[in-house]
Amino acid sequence: MARLPRYFVKGQPQHIIQRGNNRELIFVHDDDYKFYLECLLSAINKNKLSVHAYVLMTNHVHILASPETETSISKTFQSVGRRYVQYFNYTYKRTGTLWEGRYKATVIDSDQYLLTCMRYIELNPVRAGMVEQPSEYPWSSYAANAEGKKNKLIKLHKVFRQMGTSEEKRQSAYRQLFQLAIGKSDIDALREATNKGWVLGGEHFREKIERLSGRRAVAKPRGRPKKEDV
Repeated sequence: MARLPRYFVKGQPQHIIQRGNNRELIFVHDDDYKFYLECLLSAINKNKLSVHAYVLMTNHVHILASPETETSISKTFQSVGRRYVQYFNYTYKRTGTLWEGRYKATVIDSDQYLLTCMRYIELNPVRAGMVEQPSEYPWSSYAANAEGKKNKLIKLHKVFRQMGTSEEKRQSAYRQLFQLAIGKSDIDALREATNKGWVLGGEHFREKIERLSGRRAVAKPRGRPKKEDV
C-alpha cells in the first residue's frame, strides 16, 4: 500500500508521535533524555520548527509543533533520529534500528484542539501511572507552559498567548485546565487521527486543509454508496 503524502500547511500545528521499535526502551538514563532534547533543539532551530509542547516517555515521544517549511518536520526527525540512534547504540553497545518506523503525525485545528493536545501530551506520564501530577515529571514541557520555567525548546502558540494578558495569568489559566479531565471522545479522536494520519478538526477545518494541502483529510467511506429513493 502506497504511503500517503505528508500534510503541510505553513504554521499549522501538528501532533507528532515516534515510537521505539517493538515498543522497546529508547530512554534508559537521564543522560539519554538530555541528549535527545539537545538534538531536538539543534534540529528545530536549523529546520524552522516551532515546538509548543512535548513529552519524552520511556519508549516513545510526543511533540506538538508548527512547521515553517514543507520539510521542517521531516528534516527535524531525520536529524534527531540519526544523531540519537548513533549515541544510543554506542552507549548501550547495540546495533540496528531504534525506531518503529516513520513518525506519525496529524494536523490539528488549533482553535479547537491546541490546548487539549497540549494537555494530552503533558498528562502522558500521569495516565501511565509514572507520577501523580504532571509537574513531577521532568521530561515534558509542563514546567515551561504551566509554571514559566525557561525552556529554549518552547515557543508559545498564539492560542496559548490569548489565555491571559501576562505570563502569570496565562500560566494560571493553563494550570486550571488540568483540573478538568480530557473527555474520552477527545482522547479517542486525537489518537485515531494521529495513528491514521488524518486531520483533526471540524468539517470546515478539514475542507480548508484539503484545499491547502491537496490531499484528502479523512478516510473514504467504506462500501458502496447507498441508492437514493425514487
